[in-house]
Amino acid sequence: MLIQGRVWVFGDNIDTDLMMPHIAFEKPRSEQAKWVFRTNRPGWVDMVRKGDILVAGNNFGLGSSRPAALLFRQLGIDAIVADSVNGLFYRNCINFGLPAFNCPLVSKSFGEGDIAEIDPHAGTILNVTTGLSLKTGILPEMLLQIIAAGGLIELLTQDGYLEPSSNYIEVNNEPC
Repeated sequence: MLIQGRVWVFGDNIDTDLMMPHIAFEKPRSEQAKWVFRTNRPGWVDMVRKGDILVAGNNFGLGSSRPAALLFRQLGIDAIVADSVNGLFYRNCINFGLPAFNCPLVSKSFGEGDIAEIDPHAGTILNVTTGLSLKTGILPEMLLQIIAAGGLIELLTQDGYLEPSSNYIEVNNEPC
């Protein structure tokens, strides 16, 4: 599973309140992604394309357990790579089927618009634009299975542990 896409670069200490501002909770699930990064990067959601990759600095995703990873998936983001990803946010990414990687110095190795290629099995991140290659940790097979299934609920449903339903997780009375 190679992941390749155009890069968006964000800085250090980007918290989940910036990713998913409070006003997004008041909107229907179908409209929540429109509010991602509205306060610190107005108009960003209109420029994102399916297959893009988000590169960030240290402690990306600190804060609460808001389901921002789900909104990134809805926007078409295929992966997140940061110098360091906050642990709670990292787990939310995996649970929603969004690959996330810790890779020190990645934020200094990409410019906005560069093309990244990530190989989760080899633990490599290549800046296709410049040719620079970085090492990251190899994701455990179980996490790769969750991602490949589209998230934890989807994997548990596929494996017969849950009945097929779109109502296992609800936010504001809407299924995720």
